[in-house]
Amino acid sequence: MKIVVVGGGEVGYSVAETLSEEGHDVTVVEEDEERAARVDNELDVITVRGNGARPQVLEEAGIVPGCDVDILVACTNHDEVNILACWIAKRAGVKRVISRARGLEFTDSPTWAKDLGIDVMNSPERSVAREILELLFVSSAVHTAELLDGRSAIYAFRVAQDSSLVGVALKDLRTLYPHFIAIIVYIERNGEGHIPFGDMMIEAGDLCYIVTSREQAWKMEEIYQMKKSRPLKKVIIIGGGKLGFQVAWKLENQFRNLEIRLIDHNREKCERLASELKRTLVLCGDGADENLLRQEGIEEADGLVCATESDETNLLLAVIGKALGARKTIAVVRRKIYMKLDNYMSVDSIVNPNSALASVILRYARYPTGSGVLSIIEKIDAEMLEAVIPDRSPAAGRTIMSLGLPKGILIALIVRKGDTFVPVGATVLQKGDKVIVFAKSDLMSEAVESLGVN
Repeated sequence: MKIVVVGGGEVGYSVAETLSEEGHDVTVVEEDEERAARVDNELDVITVRGNGARPQVLEEAGIVPGCDVDILVACTNHDEVNILACWIAKRAGVKRVISRARGLEFTDSPTWAKDLGIDVMNSPERSVAREILELLFVSSAVHTAELLDGRSAIYAFRVAQDSSLVGVALKDLRTLYPHFIAIIVYIERNGEGHIPFGDMMIEAGDLCYIVTSREQAWKMEEIYQMKKSRPLKKVIIIGGGKLGFQVAWKLENQFRNLEIRLIDHNREKCERLASELKRTLVLCGDGADENLLRQEGIEEADGLVCATESDETNLLLAVIGKALGARKTIAVVRRKIYMKLDNYMSVDSIVNPNSALASVILRYARYPTGSGVLSIIEKIDAEMLEAVIPDRSPAAGRTIMSLGLPKGILIALIVRKGDTFVPVGATVLQKGDKVIVFAKSDLMSEAVESLGVN
């Protein structure tokens, strides 16, 4: 496919890199010279320098009336640039246009995208806010990604020293816990990643990535961590931007008796937030002020969410909050290089809005009919695909073991006629099965081809 990406920042770079590696013809439009030079030097793409909202710049990228461009992705930090680029591209005949929208008002109603002729308008703040809430709900989980419209998810749990799982082979888990619908898809041990196999023994300290239902996630936490998530009583949010607001708003709507504190240094923003949020106490101050944090009960906080515009500030505030007694700290970062810092810093979880946006963009680029739902797990360079086995699939009617899928690809769950189960090698795939596929990023295209879901 011919794809034009407007914006060469973290999101645009990641999307262009992945799509070009998959063999697509990619052009990146970027106005900033430093970013454009990075794209030009490091990626196998065509780079056009200029403002992506200007017709003459888009013409240079191949966006002209009657063009053969399949997809335009607009993912700059400016909503107006993204929307105008999509509007111009759609009228030039581009088949599918996808826009990033930082302003939540653009995604509050589907009419904005529809009236402008934009196929997909996505706000990463919404999906990341859901991820943060899930991390607060299941306090021992260090990572989570939603599957099956929220009915299932992937959770990462650390195996406690006193867990009954220590020394158990993976092949024995189904016998020990026959009533659980759960499967380990990846294990991180001593900083190294491992694709699980039957005879592999679970060790204390393993970080296990588990696909399971939301209802069973708390039971998984008991088994892996030997403790239960307690009801949320107090959450402190630092940063009153779009993401901080979304988290506070969602917490208000889901927990009646939860104490919520939101701290921001901008007085005008605080006044606006105080008028829009009903039960959140909005405080104007410095999130790094130890006296303020102690005064607001940081040592009693079940969660501290650091969601300022600065990655470095968020990481530092999370470390400070942990030292002051916060039960769980979550830092929002937008640069991919920071995603693994929780291995070296006292931060419980790191979430990335750009990763959420890239997942949406890559889903529509790879599956233009909307047949697949993709989740990117940047921390371990892996992906989860949710797709339906079509009638024409070469895998339909065959056992999983007969597909010859390489190590690094795993069919984690199957939903068949309303029942969800963990398949085995002898499971026969059927037309209409909804499958959850885990794969290392460089193997997902092979999984898609084997299952015929592209």
